[in-house]
This record gives sequence, C-alpha cells and structure tokens, in this order.
Amino acid sequence: MKYAQLREFDTTNGPGVRVSLFVSGCTLHCKGCFNPESWDFNAGEDFTDQTIEKITDLVNRPYMSGLSVLGGDPFEEANIGPVTELCKKVKAACPGKTIWVWTGRKYEHFKDHEIMQYIDTLVDGPFVEKLKVKEQGQYFGSTNQRVIPIHPEK
Repeated sequence: MKYAQLREFDTTNGPGVRVSLFVSGCTLHCKGCFNPESWDFNAGEDFTDQTIEKITDLVNRPYMSGLSVLGGDPFEEANIGPVTELCKKVKAACPGKTIWVWTGRKYEHFKDHEIMQYIDTLVDGPFVEKLKVKEQGQYFGSTNQRVIPIHPEK
C-alpha cells in the first residue's frame, strides 16, 4: 500500500486534534471528489512498519484525540489489510484515542470485517456531487453519507 499524505496535526477530519492518513488508491472515482490525486494506487510514499510506528507515536501524544484514515479509499482490496493492521496497532498502543475511517463503500458490506473491532466511527458511502454539503463543520461531503458509531466513545 502507498499513502498520499500524512497530516501530523489535523483539526478538520474528526473531533479534536488528530493524525490523518490519506491512503492511495480508489476505483470509485466519485464525480467532484475532493481528493482525486489520491485515486492512483502508486501515488505517494510506501506504507511500511516504520510508517505504523511513526503514526502510533504521533497519535500517542497527550493532546491528540486520535487517528483518522481517509483516501483514496481505505476499504479498497489493496488497502484494507494494511489499514486494519494500522488500526489494530494504534488501538493497542493508544487505547484512549479514537479511530475514524472514511470509505466510499457501505458499512453493511464490511460490518463483519476484522477492521470493525478497531474503528470507533465509520463515515461511509460514495460522495454524490448533487448532494454536496454546503455548510462547514460536517464530517461528510454529501448528505447520503453516514457517520456511524461503531464503538461509541466512553
């Protein structure tokens, strides 16, 4: 897997201050996508064990609320294995932090996947340009998308 971007201090993709990983690769190609440069599976940097260690260290900082994983699409076949491993390791090392994941796929297709053990909130559904959200402060781009609590914060 490759990743297009790693934001070490992000306040727009989930609640609080977060580390955000934008994975490379998406076959959905939603019209009006905010991040089409991430569609290419070969774009960006290699995702390695060192990347996981770096992300875990960043998330573990005391002022961090958690990890956000976006794309591209984390649930692409080529991405979901490494993203699951990342979420598993971050959850083990940083149990008080939340993990949010965005996908253009529907929750129902992945509800039994191992990754759901580690995700606190899933934002699902493809971006639909004609349903684009106009106001700021939403965690989704179009009104068909859902913010689904998987393991609600305590």
